[in-house]
Amino acid sequence: MSTPDAVVVGAGPNGLAAAITLARAGRSVHVLERADAVGGAARTAETTLPGLRHDLGSAVHPFGVTSPAFTAWPLAAHGLRWLHPPTPLAHPLDDAPAATLAADLDATADALGADADAWRFLTGPATRDLGRLAPDVLGPLLRWPASPVALARFGVRGLPPAAWPARALRTDAARALWAGLAAHAALPFGAPATSAPALLLAAMGQRVGWPFPRGGAGALADALAAYLTSLGGRVTTGVEVRDLRDLPPAPVRLLDVTPATFLRLAGPERLPAGYVRALRRYRPGEGVVKLDLAVEGGVPWSDPAVHAAGTVHLGGRFEAIRTAEADVAAGRLPAEPYVLVAQAGRFDASRRAGDLEPVWAYAHLPRRRVGDGAAVRTLAARIVEQLERAAPGLRARVRAERTWGPVDLAADNPNLVGGDVANGAPTLRQLVVRPNLARVPYATPLPGTYLCSAATPPGPGVHGMAGVRAAEAALRWDSARTASGAPGTRAARPPR
Repeated sequence: MSTPDAVVVGAGPNGLAAAITLARAGRSVHVLERADAVGGAARTAETTLPGLRHDLGSAVHPFGVTSPAFTAWPLAAHGLRWLHPPTPLAHPLDDAPAATLAADLDATADALGADADAWRFLTGPATRDLGRLAPDVLGPLLRWPASPVALARFGVRGLPPAAWPARALRTDAARALWAGLAAHAALPFGAPATSAPALLLAAMGQRVGWPFPRGGAGALADALAAYLTSLGGRVTTGVEVRDLRDLPPAPVRLLDVTPATFLRLAGPERLPAGYVRALRRYRPGEGVVKLDLAVEGGVPWSDPAVHAAGTVHLGGRFEAIRTAEADVAAGRLPAEPYVLVAQAGRFDASRRAGDLEPVWAYAHLPRRRVGDGAAVRTLAARIVEQLERAAPGLRARVRAERTWGPVDLAADNPNLVGGDVANGAPTLRQLVVRPNLARVPYATPLPGTYLCSAATPPGPGVHGMAGVRAAEAALRWDSARTASGAPGTRAARPPR
């Protein structure tokens, strides 16, 4: 193959989205992937028993059906099918009916009784504005927004700590539902802007749902790769890049890697000292412990409403979840952890093996304990205890189990180093300065070299927009370079 116009390192959703954006602009693209399959943290494999398909990283994809890129591209023509469970989210409570997030604002609010009006006031604007908000929140925040009024409404509610809106909620159900949404950030509820992810997740659930790709998260990556191939792009798996100097001499390079990995690949000595310091200051997120369970007959939830939910939050009332996340931030193992559960196999027969269903669950592990094997085993046991609490008899149904601690996750996917599934703590500072303060946060000091991982805006989530935005920045640079008549430039093919 002749030298391509662009090389992309990493075939996760962001890397593939970057490659597609370049290919649609007429550039020849070659993607290099370390693993034997595309997808990065969006892959699916048989990790417990034959025929039972478990998601290796991401499992639930509200960002996938919100993404301006994924919704515009013909991914359905390349095999992608979204499955929507009857209820996006359920949150069991010990002595009360489960709280539920419905795929409709009014249905969610009405089920919260005395908190119906407060829930509408809190989450209604983001739910109604979601279509206008998506291009702004799924991109760099240091720019003039496309919909400033909608973004301002979102900011008024999203910038406060998650603990503040909870004061306006009176019922245990509404407070627990809010806590489970806010805990996705893996930050203390007193941290600024922890309301933002809760609002965004609520809005997506109430507007577009929290669906799964049929066949597993890997089906989304496969559709992206197939679309890229149809555009003339090339993907090579099983290739580990250890030094940027080993890449083909393409004028544009996009890297779906962590800041630490970029420093290693580039060599700190080849970069400005200030940039190296900025990337080394980048704060990682907390770790996770993830379980893959093979459950005969599925999880026997006590509350019938939970059976209809694709995603389940465990942890009890607001106060219990707040305590659990505060413990994680303080370096302590929570006695009763907040647990995120996905039961896609209940709604997707292609993932099941006979009567066995794959169940995916994880809890947050303090960053300072990521190398502690005993802590990983303890937290894994407490995840099962939380499941058993909401679904008595679960243990008797488990036919196989696999525990993924931070070391295991990083060995499978280096972008998950330390079990950091967010690729950097989603603090307010790091949502704005991600991974460093720059007008074009994707650009590196190396000409034509851009970062496009979740460590760049808009951050975590399977939406591909970090790849799209990075590729757009690279195209602007490359077009300017070509227009200037720089030596060795080539005319791109016509856009597609």
